[in-house]
Amino acid sequence: MPAQPLKVTDLTLRDGHQSLFATRMRTDDILGIIGEMDEVGFHSMEVWGGATFDVPIRFLNEDPWDRLREMKKRAPKTPLQMLLRGQNLVGYRNYADDVVTAFVEHAADCGVDIFRVFDAVNDERNFETALKAIKSKGKHAQLAISYSLTARVMGGPVYNLDYYIEKAKKFEAMGADSFCIKDMAGIIAPNDAYNLVKALKKAIKIPIQFHSHYTSGMASMSMLKAVEAGADVVDACLAPWALRTSHPAVEPMVASLTATSRDTGLDLHQLLKLGEYFEAISPKYRDFMDTTKTAVIDTAVLEHQVPGGMISNLVSQLREAGALNRIDEVYEEIPRVRKEMGYPPLVTPTSQIVGIQAVQNVLFGRYKVISAQVKDYFYGLYGRPPMPVDPEIQKLALKGYERGETPITVRPADVLKPELEAAREATEGIAKDIGDVLTYALYPQVGLRFLKWKYGLETPPADTRARTLEDVNKEDEIIAKAKAGKLVEKGSEKLVAQASVSSPAPVTGLRHFNVHLDGKVYCVGVEATAAAAPAVAFVAPPPALAQPAAPPPPPSPVEPKPAAKQVETAKPVEAPKSVEIPAAKVEAKAAAGPEPCGEDVLAPMPGVVLRYEVKVGDKVKSGDTVVVLEAMKMAIDLPSPANGTVAAIKFAVGDRVSRDDVLAIIAA
Repeated sequence: MPAQPLKVTDLTLRDGHQSLFATRMRTDDILGIIGEMDEVGFHSMEVWGGATFDVPIRFLNEDPWDRLREMKKRAPKTPLQMLLRGQNLVGYRNYADDVVTAFVEHAADCGVDIFRVFDAVNDERNFETALKAIKSKGKHAQLAISYSLTARVMGGPVYNLDYYIEKAKKFEAMGADSFCIKDMAGIIAPNDAYNLVKALKKAIKIPIQFHSHYTSGMASMSMLKAVEAGADVVDACLAPWALRTSHPAVEPMVASLTATSRDTGLDLHQLLKLGEYFEAISPKYRDFMDTTKTAVIDTAVLEHQVPGGMISNLVSQLREAGALNRIDEVYEEIPRVRKEMGYPPLVTPTSQIVGIQAVQNVLFGRYKVISAQVKDYFYGLYGRPPMPVDPEIQKLALKGYERGETPITVRPADVLKPELEAAREATEGIAKDIGDVLTYALYPQVGLRFLKWKYGLETPPADTRARTLEDVNKEDEIIAKAKAGKLVEKGSEKLVAQASVSSPAPVTGLRHFNVHLDGKVYCVGVEATAAAAPAVAFVAPPPALAQPAAPPPPPSPVEPKPAAKQVETAKPVEAPKSVEIPAAKVEAKAAAGPEPCGEDVLAPMPGVVLRYEVKVGDKVKSGDTVVVLEAMKMAIDLPSPANGTVAAIKFAVGDRVSRDDVLAIIAA
């Protein structure tokens, strides 16, 4: 059979920015280019699913359903594709069958043509409900295998050639329209890619698509070998948002195959013009890119196997927790946790489950804090692990588990009660359509908060607003002035000059000044030393500040315990790596009366209060769960540090908290 032209799926509008920029691309920027991308002739464009549902409602104040409908209007020619996590949908747990069916049907109605479905542990039972719903809507069902290794070369006790071939045969028998090799961590070697595709072409009749991240630097080589072996479709991104933890760039692939039997037929000049758009908007998202390494590739992924989308989020989350300097320890811990959990492929949500548990092990001690998702995993709610789990860790995780301490072996959804009707009741009077109900069903806490933002019942925080290129340029201007030691306001307002040091003795701490610039107020912290000019810390302005607050006095040598919780009024803006500017924040102390004495239950990292398991006056023992905090997209049970009585609860359910905020106080 003669070779067919190679087809290309573009991932720029989903996996590209998820891998590089923590999924922060906004709808307006997508709609500004998708019409031109629709003219290219891609096999499909992956534009939805993955984290593009969670991030808009959590951080951007944007409705993902609206985004999907608007994209379909502007791109009617090219099939739109989504990434669906099987029974997990676009969340981090398995949902009941009624929610899965309703979600798939609504996504199809809103514009999804191709559903790429995968399961975090490759348990085919978790495909069944979604596959049935996809077929009922007459859409294309592509079932994907999450590629992984238990050794540095293909083989090992689990992930060998036979494993992948048998899974592919099962998927085809289930009714898959195509099959995808999903190498989410970029760890498949070129020869392994060739051998796997070659074997699959003999074993199954449906088309084969190849997907690999660039993280390790092998993806372009592996993709070319997969094409040589007969892959029908490959995944790529436009060059500005390719490479690093993203995907191979489409432009070199098109050029490489020109005038060959696998010529893609795509217009290279047209692709280059599209790249100019992404180059132009990239500065708006630069703060989310991982710049912890100089190298474009990360060969350490061959050991830790963390996928591209998880790396950008891991960096962002560790930065928020003030622990980015410990990322290498986390990478060392991840393989240990993965082994204890039975070698699940590191793909969402197991990448988050393993990755966040590794973070918690590094920050707080091994399994001192265990997320609800880890408990669910060991119980069996995510499916059958590829290998047996560590029985001692499983026993520890399930001690006192609400569903019982004996793991299940049935299909996980078989033990889940229907959820959709309860979601309808919870959103009655707020939800306008099934999309709103599903938003709540997937993310009850975050989803309800978003629906209140959407319909004007609550005011969204200022940091959800769109960041413009003008904002980026203004930040660069202020940083440059701060670096020069002088910030001058335009117009007739006050002049704020470089702070002087009155004493030759070293001065510790920061002095804070409100700087007026172009109608905005910036808080600038100045740290003076005896030997050097003051270092200036730039802090972004509050969204609206009618009257600047008076600058607080310099901190005393011994900082007294505050009378109430600290309220962060401004968040640091990460400076470019080449500009060494210390971080700072301004803290306002609320006058809430004297604190009771006792042990504090602190937020270990920024997050949202999901619920308190206690009320004031309750007796607790050391280790009892006091509050459940959603942090790093996981639900974390925070224990009491001592035996005693709950003397105070400091936040309400749904409140956003900062690292080291006091969530509760336990009195002896």
